[in-house]
Amino acid sequence: MNITILRAELTDDPETRGYSGMSDVQAAASFATLDRERNVTTVSGQEIFEAAVAADYAALSAGDRELFLAIVGMGTILVNGTNTKAALTTMFAATLTLANLAALQTETVSRATELGLGLVKVGHIQEARNG
Repeated sequence: MNITILRAELTDDPETRGYSGMSDVQAAASFATLDRERNVTTVSGQEIFEAAVAADYAALSAGDRELFLAIVGMGTILVNGTNTKAALTTMFAATLTLANLAALQTETVSRATELGLGLVKVGHIQEARNG
């Protein structure tokens, strides 16, 4: 646990979460609340495969099916990779699959995760406030 970062967050409260008026238990819970969206850099081929709706995949041409399987087989895929994004957007234009793929571009995280703190426990709050 990086107490220096935690102490600065509690003291400066840059997101105006109201830490100064919270108990240690409330502050720890605030750090753990999943309430922040952040962009995802990469996703797995498995995630892309799971985002595909069977009917949308079935409607693809043979060439697009082959390309889709090649993309899924890459392993780690850049969410905003120019070629991959263009290919998937063209393949699945105006489908539920495209909406599912768009949802993979962000994730909901806690303030603790955003700051790189991991799990913030009550004892960490006490140490940051008292140290």
